Amino acid sequence: MISIIDYDAGNIKSVEKAIQYLGEEAVITRDRDRILSGDKVILPGVGNFGDAMRKLREYGLINVIYDVIDLKKPFLGICLGLQLLYKTSEESPKVTGLGILDGEILRIPDAEGLKIPQIGWNSLEINPKAKLFRGLSGNPYVYFVHSYYLKAEHEEDVAASCFYAAKIHASVERENIFACQFHPEKSSEVGLKILQNFIEL
Repeated sequence: MISIIDYDAGNIKSVEKAIQYLGEEAVITRDRDRILSGDKVILPGVGNFGDAMRKLREYGLINVIYDVIDLKKPFLGICLGLQLLYKTSEESPKVTGLGILDGEILRIPDAEGLKIPQIGWNSLEINPKAKLFRGLSGNPYVYFVHSYYLKAEHEEDVAASCFYAAKIHASVERENIFACQFHPEKSSEVGLKILQNFIEL
């Protein structure tokens, strides 16, 4: 069973449907015991960094997330769920994130001919050792919706990257922690393969 953390963020139902489509039980919950009873845990999200941290704090979910990480359960952050794993974001400079991984969340720089937010498909350069991308080759396309991006501090954490006005660290992996800036649940067969790889960890 996969626990999907509910903190009123967008795209939670689409993540649940994708997991269920793959034949895995998914539970959307903010109950500590139900989250910790999951074999794996997903933190989805669409929205504002500061608002999201306030919701996590309001629902008492911050320590639950730390407990999931400490228990070495496979954990997947999606979109805003990736950004929240870091300590700071230019979107909400006065708000402290979870600080689980090292890096910074920056605004996509303005560039001629490119719209911000990035909405649409972009191709990935994959780290061949990355577990989330097992069985995928070439430069697969995935679906993004974001105005801020990750610049990871440790290159060895980067599972996949892309380019959109800047080099974007689009996916990271460290021990039991996995995260994607893009939306695997909206990325067709490639995204389903990524989610299947997570389920099979």
